[in-house]
Amino acid sequence: MTDKAAKILGWLAPLVAGGLITLSFAPFFWWPLGILGALLMAWTWRQQTPRQAFLSGWLLGVGLFGSGASWIYVSIHVHGYAPVPLALFLTLLFVMGLALFPALQGWLLARFLRRDGVWYLLSFPSLWMLAEWFRGWFLTGFPWLYLGTAHVETPLAGWAPVAGVFGVSFVVAFSAVALLAAFQNRNRPAYAGLLIAVLLWGAGAGLRTYSWSTPLNAPLRVALVQGNIAQELKWREDEQLNTIRTYRRLSQPYWDHDLVLWPETAIPLFMHQAQPLLDVLSREARTQGATLISGIPTAYPRQEVPGYRIHNSILALGNGSGIYHKQKLVPFGEYVPLESVLRGLIQFFDLPMSSFTPGARHQAPLMLGQTTTSPFICYEVVYPDFVAAMGSNSDLLLTISNDSWFGASIGPHQHLQIAQMRALENARYMVRATNNGISAIIDEKGRVLDRSQQFVAEVLTGTAQPMQGRTPFSQTGSMPTLVLAIALALLARRPRQAQPSST
Repeated sequence: MTDKAAKILGWLAPLVAGGLITLSFAPFFWWPLGILGALLMAWTWRQQTPRQAFLSGWLLGVGLFGSGASWIYVSIHVHGYAPVPLALFLTLLFVMGLALFPALQGWLLARFLRRDGVWYLLSFPSLWMLAEWFRGWFLTGFPWLYLGTAHVETPLAGWAPVAGVFGVSFVVAFSAVALLAAFQNRNRPAYAGLLIAVLLWGAGAGLRTYSWSTPLNAPLRVALVQGNIAQELKWREDEQLNTIRTYRRLSQPYWDHDLVLWPETAIPLFMHQAQPLLDVLSREARTQGATLISGIPTAYPRQEVPGYRIHNSILALGNGSGIYHKQKLVPFGEYVPLESVLRGLIQFFDLPMSSFTPGARHQAPLMLGQTTTSPFICYEVVYPDFVAAMGSNSDLLLTISNDSWFGASIGPHQHLQIAQMRALENARYMVRATNNGISAIIDEKGRVLDRSQQFVAEVLTGTAQPMQGRTPFSQTGSMPTLVLAIALALLARRPRQAQPSST
């Protein structure tokens, strides 16, 4: 191979690696390609200067987010009404910005950590995991496309209730660099690293058989109502009555179930406007011993200034009780950053219901009869530590969403897979109702027991078992795994006298 060809291959490898990692997630499920993608990056970064590693990390991000988060274009163009050129530009800007996270990861690796011998087995997976964690909260975070999420149904799934998705990501990245070291070095330390990787996979398979929670009371009969309301009709005043009729008609045969679940903002009226309807629905559900839980916007007068606080909320009626206001809001979809500057510039910055206020940090769970239920609205379910903290004392997890924003893209499939990981981490059943799919019943092992079709109006029925008992992850969150990763990264620090220049 000529030097020129090797150089071209070196810059193509990160883009390919990003695409391979995307193929490891739903709806493709080719999880070995995620390991291969991480291996390509371990190979690419091994000999690079900090500046080169920054650029190749950025290319990794372009490949990963350009393919794995391509659904953002649908949200901006189709539902945000941005013209094609503007939608492409905003999508590209989004991808290029997110790509800075793996770029920083590459620079830190090459600038401060050792990449020789066994040290690379410590530095590469530790920094990969820490970079994912940082991306999950910085500037509200984008906790999507974590390497470990692809392994919700592989032998590594056993590690999720112990160390969470970040711990699984660590094992995947460790396996990748161990394979690279064994192939390139072919010495005892490299083979020892490969043996450790094999043992981690074996331990994961063993942990997968362990039950971290046990059934509590009888299973609940659930009916997840999927109205399939077109996004462009959702907030039109002349369609509000039709939307409510659709959900009432679909729900009518299922009031004998313990739970009838409607998706995010299924009721397209503020709660105070819909109170007569809510009273009727509550009586109808209570008469047959059912709980109706539905998404609905709420508005409360502000005390300090004129106007209202508007929340994206979820409400329990009938045999249930409680209300929850969404805490993790989606930028531009539910609130507009720099609102005084951006609001009104283009239609995308002035979407319906894009002025929500986040709910309080500590809120009571919903009660579904005697079952304590932790609710999560749409994007909230992608935050692993948030779900663990909210759901630590609950018997059942519940999430509602409006995945119409994703269109016919890979987004809804990824969103469902993320919900599976949250159920697995906390060893809890999760019921998931969406406007147009994919609604699902997920068991405490993260397995989808049943799921709806997309883009059809239907009701998914089944049973959900309340569970008791807590996983190590639900008790501690990601902190122990993060501390371990930091400690390993510090062990692999490059000696001060050997540090290269920043160029």
